[in-house]
Amino acid sequence: MDETSDEPPTSAVLLDNCHFSQVVFNNVEKFYVPGGDVTCYYTLTQNIVPRGKDWVGIFRVGWKTTREYYTFMWAPVPSDAHGDAAVQQQIHFKAYYLPKDDEYYQFCYVDQDGVVRGASVPFQFRAETEDDILVVTTQGEVEELELQNKNLLKENEELKASCASLEKQNSDLQEELNKAKELQSSLESLRSNTEKLELELNSLKEKNKHLKDLDDCRQAELHQLKEQMQNVTSDKEHLETRLKTALDHMDQLQSQVLNYEKEVENLSFMDHEKTEQLKSLKEENHQLHVTATQQVKPSLSYRGAWGSQDGEAEGSLAERRYKYRSQQNHDLMKELEEQKRLFQILQTKKNEADEENQKLREENEVLRRLLEAGEVSSFSVVSQAQAPSLGPREGDLLFGSPYCAAGASPGAGAADLASIRKCPICDVVFPEDVETSRYEAHVQSHLLECPLCSEAFEKSKKQVFDDHIFCHGLE
Repeated sequence: MDETSDEPPTSAVLLDNCHFSQVVFNNVEKFYVPGGDVTCYYTLTQNIVPRGKDWVGIFRVGWKTTREYYTFMWAPVPSDAHGDAAVQQQIHFKAYYLPKDDEYYQFCYVDQDGVVRGASVPFQFRAETEDDILVVTTQGEVEELELQNKNLLKENEELKASCASLEKQNSDLQEELNKAKELQSSLESLRSNTEKLELELNSLKEKNKHLKDLDDCRQAELHQLKEQMQNVTSDKEHLETRLKTALDHMDQLQSQVLNYEKEVENLSFMDHEKTEQLKSLKEENHQLHVTATQQVKPSLSYRGAWGSQDGEAEGSLAERRYKYRSQQNHDLMKELEEQKRLFQILQTKKNEADEENQKLREENEVLRRLLEAGEVSSFSVVSQAQAPSLGPREGDLLFGSPYCAAGASPGAGAADLASIRKCPICDVVFPEDVETSRYEAHVQSHLLECPLCSEAFEKSKKQVFDDHIFCHGLE
């Protein structure tokens, strides 16, 4: 019905809320000839501010809302829209869009909010006749018109009451609409918060999964560390057993040294006695030699008187005594030499036992320091490789068996001592004349010591050391 494709802004606002005085329509005819264009003249008062979506429509008399327009035209916005003076405007309606019946219509100015701001007097679209100039009615028609007016007034009152009820319903609906909008806004906010919470929940789930995986790894590492600790404890017990065995062996060596010392004292005493006896025998031998010489001379001078047979017998007896004493003296000298040789052997064994005892003490001190420093795991491998068995066999004892032959060589003890003076980490061998403190400082340079429990680890196993520190952080 209109010349544009856009629909004008309308509303369900009833007549009582309209302001018809803000726009005044001028020069409105009672009749407009059908088939011709119509020009609408109106005045914008200072009480209205025209906007771009205001429009002027043609309504059939008796309309209730602005949605009941027949046709419309957009109202032009004046150049001085915000002035204080009234503005004259006009709109031209094409005949094609105008009504074709002879009902009563009127112009209405509607703003862009759908509220009526002005209305004209009713008019018709028909040709003017003489009957329209003078109308004569009878008394009955007048009464009938008055009755119709009363009915119309009554209907108007009912419509006003209905309008008030509808306005109240509209207000209630408007409040409900506002509440629904608020609820919708709250719902949108809740949805946004729910999406954020879901994202945070997914992120927390991923973090939780990552932490579970990390916890599983830490549990596996902790289990491995526990196994290593058990191995270390076992190796420590193994070394303690070996240390105890070495201490027992050292006690045996000390007892053997004491026995050697007693035997040396006895041999010294026997040597002194043999020396005294040898000295006495030498003096007796000398006296016998002198006596035999003196006895031989008288026997030669008195050979004629005593006879040759008695002199020979006596000389033979003296010679046999001399030979016996000489033989006895020679046996004593030989026994004395044998005692001296045994004394020298025992003295050598005593010196060797003292040296072995001192080396064994140094070895025990090294073992104690290694146990205190916690270097059990690395040292146990070297110990197991160098000492497969800890039984008290002759080849495995550090300084040999005290029950072996007296002339047995202590080569096994020297070999084990060289292994103790060998670094268990880098296999550097230290000479026997190197101080023990230097050897311990060298071994300590390969270690990392825990500042919490003083346990030591090899520098090449830094990951194990870091895991050990991490376990302290978990406690």
